[in-house]
Amino acid sequence: MKEKMNQAGLASKLYYRLCCCVLFFVAAAASFNGYFDKWHFREAGTSAYMAGASFDAIVDGTAVRPYIYRQLLPAVANWIDARVAEGAKDRLYEVRLYNGRLFRDDFIDSPLARSRACFLRYWVVYTMVFLFAWLAIHAMYLAGRAAGYASAASALAAIAMILILPYFMTRGGFYYDFPELAFLALAVWMALKFDWWWLIPVAALAAWNKESFLLFVPALYPLLRMRTGRMQALAATGVLGLTCTAVYGMVRLQFQHNAGGMIEIHLLDQIDYMLHPSNLLLREKTYGLLALQGFNPMLWAMTGWTLARGWRFLSPAIQRHAQIAAIINFPLYLLCCVPGELRNLSLLYVTLLLLLAANLMRWMGGPVGVAVEQAGARSGS
Repeated sequence: MKEKMNQAGLASKLYYRLCCCVLFFVAAAASFNGYFDKWHFREAGTSAYMAGASFDAIVDGTAVRPYIYRQLLPAVANWIDARVAEGAKDRLYEVRLYNGRLFRDDFIDSPLARSRACFLRYWVVYTMVFLFAWLAIHAMYLAGRAAGYASAASALAAIAMILILPYFMTRGGFYYDFPELAFLALAVWMALKFDWWWLIPVAALAAWNKESFLLFVPALYPLLRMRTGRMQALAATGVLGLTCTAVYGMVRLQFQHNAGGMIEIHLLDQIDYMLHPSNLLLREKTYGLLALQGFNPMLWAMTGWTLARGWRFLSPAIQRHAQIAAIINFPLYLLCCVPGELRNLSLLYVTLLLLLAANLMRWMGGPVGVAVEQAGARSGS
C-alpha cells in the first residue's frame, strides 16, 4: 500500500511538472510574440526600425553605443554563423515546406530573416530570445519557491510577469530584454539557494547580455547575507561586481571606436514628459490590441495596490533587496532612460514578481507570513 501511494505521488508530481512546462511554454510563446510583433529586432523594413541599433548593425559590430555593448546573443549567433559551412547555409536557405513554399518566407516575418547574409544569425537570435523567455518563467518560478511561496502562487506569478512584460516594453523593446529577466530571476534564486560562487558565471553572462546587471549586484547582498556572514557576503558582492565590471570593460574596449557613448542622458526629456500629463494616455498596440501604453495611471494604481497589499509578506531580506534595487534604479531611470520605457525599471522585476506571489498566496488563503519565515530559516541554516 505504501509503495502504491509513493508511486501515485511520483506520478502526480510528474503530471504537474509537465503541466507547468507546457503552460510556461505557451506563456513564453505569447509573451515573445507580443514583443516581436511590436519591435522585431529593430531592423529596416519594419515599423520599429532603429538605425543605430538594428539587427544587422548589431551583428556586424557597427551599431552605436551603448546598444552595441549587449553582445551575448549576437556573439553566439556570429560564432555559429562562422562555423557553419557555406554549402550547409545554402541548403538551409533553400529549405521548402511540404506545400513547396520556402521555409524562410513562413518562419519569421522580417526582411532580414529572408536575407542570405543574415538569415542564419537572425534565426539563431530569434530562437534564443524565445528560449530565454521560457527560461525566465522557470527562473521566476524557482525564485518564488525559494522565497517561500507555494508552487501554484509562484507559477501563476511567473506566468503573469512574462505576459505583462510586453506592456513594460512601451516605447521600446530589444532582443536582450528577455535574457535580462531570466538572469535577474536566476540570480535571486541562486542567491537564496546556493553558495555565492555559483553566481559568478551567471553574473558574467548577464553582464555580457546587458551591462546594467552590474547595478543589480548590490541588491543581491541582503540575499547572500541570509546564507553567510557579513564579511563573506560583502566579499561575494565585491567579486560579483568585479566580474561584471571586467566583462563590461572588455566589451567596451572592443567597441570603443563606435559612435555614441557609454550612456545616454535623458533628464530633460523626462522632465518635459512629466510636465505633460497627456503622455500618460498615449496608446500603443500590444498583443494586437490598441491600448494605453505601459506608463499609464491604471498601471501605477495597480502596482501601488499590489505593493501595499504584499509588502509586509516579503521577508526582511527581500524587502532590503527591493529597497536597494529601487534606490539604484529610480534615479538612473530619471537620468539615463527614455521617458516612458518601463522596461528600464528592470532591477525591480523580481520584486514585482514576489509581490504578485505574496498576493496570490493571500488570495488562495495560504499562510503567507509563515511560509516566508520558514524559507528564511531554511536559507539561513
